Amino acid sequence: MKRDARTIGLVLWRSLKLQCPVCGKASIVKRAFSLKHDCDACGVIFKREEGFFVGAIMANVILTEFFILDIYFVCLLINNLSDRVMLTILFVVAVTFPLAFYHHAWALWLAMDHLIEGLSREAGKL
Repeated sequence: MKRDARTIGLVLWRSLKLQCPVCGKASIVKRAFSLKHDCDACGVIFKREEGFFVGAIMANVILTEFFILDIYFVCLLINNLSDRVMLTILFVVAVTFPLAFYHHAWALWLAMDHLIEGLSREAGKL
């Protein structure tokens, strides 16, 4: 696979739209908090061996921590916030951000894997 800047950008754009990083024709999401096993259009396998998505989980945790820190610094700039209000805001962000970013973390992890080593196709499909 040719890995020029355009290809990398296209694969990352597909992952942000939660589409297959290879073909971009099908969604990677089966339902809320559940990935499809493979692509409906091209047959690449999304769910690999056990432990494959530990990196996606780690990326989600790290990005959540950075987002919480950003919100914390913004709250510090707003001088009239009480500690209780600031902690409530941070708690809400800490709970909602990883849930909202769940599928995107997996999609970005799939895109990185596709760019580095390529995703394998399921037997019996293209």
